[in-house]
Amino acid sequence: MPDWLALYYDRPMEITHGEGRHVWDAEGNRYLDFFGGILTTMTAHALPEVTKAVAEQAGRILHTSTLYLDRHMVELAERVAALSGIPDARVFFTTSGTEANDAALLLATTYRRSNQVLALRNSYHGRSFSAVGITGNSAWSPTSLSPLQTLYVHGGVRSRGPYAHLDDDAFTAACVADLRDMLGQTRGGVAALIAEPVQGVGGFTSGPDGLLAAFREVLDAHGILWISDEVQTGWGRTGDHFWGWQAHDRAGPPDMLTFAKGIGNGMSVGGVVARAEVMNCLDANSISTFGGSPVTMAAAQANLNHLLEHDLQGNARRVGGLLLERLRAAVAGLDVVREVRGRGLMIGLELVRPGTDEPSPEAASLVLEAAREGGLLIGKGGSHLGSVLRIAPPLSLTVAEAEEGAGILQRALETAQTRLEGNARA
Repeated sequence: MPDWLALYYDRPMEITHGEGRHVWDAEGNRYLDFFGGILTTMTAHALPEVTKAVAEQAGRILHTSTLYLDRHMVELAERVAALSGIPDARVFFTTSGTEANDAALLLATTYRRSNQVLALRNSYHGRSFSAVGITGNSAWSPTSLSPLQTLYVHGGVRSRGPYAHLDDDAFTAACVADLRDMLGQTRGGVAALIAEPVQGVGGFTSGPDGLLAAFREVLDAHGILWISDEVQTGWGRTGDHFWGWQAHDRAGPPDMLTFAKGIGNGMSVGGVVARAEVMNCLDANSISTFGGSPVTMAAAQANLNHLLEHDLQGNARRVGGLLLERLRAAVAGLDVVREVRGRGLMIGLELVRPGTDEPSPEAASLVLEAAREGGLLIGKGGSHLGSVLRIAPPLSLTVAEAEEGAGILQRALETAQTRLEGNARA
């Protein structure tokens, strides 16, 4: 395996099986899962409806490709198109969020006949050559080479940067002014703005509600497309909305949205939704060997049914709200925590060196290890080499499990602060 393939923990762990919101490692240890395989186990581990759908479809046929009709793919495309809010929508299935964003960029640059793309600072959109080219988080951008000319604008991070001291209205106005200024310096037409409604790898940061709507007014005046990257925010994870873009719905739906991760509940499912005139703009043949496979589509159908029938979006709003308040209360006296932020079951804790405003990847690593020892799995992210803890459990999380996880995390944070303070004195 390559050296750059990151592994969590000083003693990397093998996860062997899971059930509900829990997983077990190869040594038999049981953990409460607050990261879900990077926001991918959306409903629950070993969800019976999904495992049954996978087994039954695998017993019939595993693979056909998009050269042939597949009932599951067509039916899921119809459902996703209707749920997207995009009028006259078309859906193309991929195997990952990276591939979905890559397809959206191909569509946008072809439709607009331009390779100029707007992206937000601190953004992350995948690991392909084109997706890295629009990723504003330098920790996840291994090359500056790109087929695209990317222009980065403000708006992804609310509590740091030159506009952090402004109130929400003034912050939005400043970001819009920055966007207008950027467009005034371009030659030719910009193809699209791609933006995560809540930045995932960037540490669960976002601008104020309505910011992307304000951007949209400027984009429309120039004919620029808006791509909403919903790989982490989609399917109700934010609680208040089914899609992240709906927090900015004064401007209506985006021209395109991309999705992946949670819809497959661990199966490799991604895709892009676009208005028909945009989706159909390609004038060359294209297929997908593995996108929309019978097994993954059957799994996604079963998973979506469970999500909607059990109102997991509502659960994310209720339990996520309780968890957010519990965590804010738990860290009130801890200098190692700069900010607790998020919405629904998408919560970030930004850590700093105690007594400073300096981001602390060391603190995040200490908490990650201590949480594991306490029986809790969490993630890391942020713009400073991983100084933000990422909390994103399956959307079926119970109140009791939220309370249990918050308690473990509080103790882990206290342990990390004690160690950091001891190191400082030494």
